[in-house]
Amino acid sequence: MGINDHPQPQRWSEAAAGPELRIPFRFEEALTERLRLRIMTDADVDAVHAYQSRTDVCEYLLYEPRDHRTVSEKIAKWSQRTTLEREGESLELAVERRADGQVIGDLYFSLKTVEHSCAEIGWALHPDHQGLGYATEAAAELLRMSFATIGLHRVIAEVDPRNDASVALCRRLGMRQEAHFIEELWFKGAWADTVVYAMRETDWHDTTIAGAGTLPAHFTSEGPDRTRKPLKPG
Repeated sequence: MGINDHPQPQRWSEAAAGPELRIPFRFEEALTERLRLRIMTDADVDAVHAYQSRTDVCEYLLYEPRDHRTVSEKIAKWSQRTTLEREGESLELAVERRADGQVIGDLYFSLKTVEHSCAEIGWALHPDHQGLGYATEAAAELLRMSFATIGLHRVIAEVDPRNDASVALCRRLGMRQEAHFIEELWFKGAWADTVVYAMRETDWHDTTIAGAGTLPAHFTSEGPDRTRKPLKPG
């Protein structure tokens, strides 16, 4: 038998199908103890611009501080994204404080691959509202939605390793570091590293998040709560 006579494994093209995802998934809103996660609207432009225009907030994001017009244009597009069905589709969600209706940040959720049942999450929070556990509470609800509602197998977050607060947040959520890519990204004039954190559905069931939707409010973080969210068209 020649070398080419041996059957070759078809890891990707003939991979066995995983558990069926509950898609299309239409997002309406999600409530936690203190927060409402919802689709953004035009009424959110001022609140989102208040932090997306700040240099400190954008330090580890893939975009520069945004002007009011750019934020308005982005939200006009994000407000139309309500359903996840195909690979690469994403949601940008407002993080609204239930006590007063104030938007204090945003969440990113992308269906990274349907075949391999994986999503990516990210977050950004206004500095005035950091250190109070809001990012943890909001991200924990995204994980609950990912596993309990959509039926995903795995969720990842890509983080700049210099961003101590987001690294700590990933760890509090129970995510594990799976990769550290050295100088893999030309980022704002210099080569930068990227760290990948991940959680599987079985990991989620082993954490205090499972069945609760949020972590206790005393799980807080100090400093800039934001991941390195990937740029998407529009």
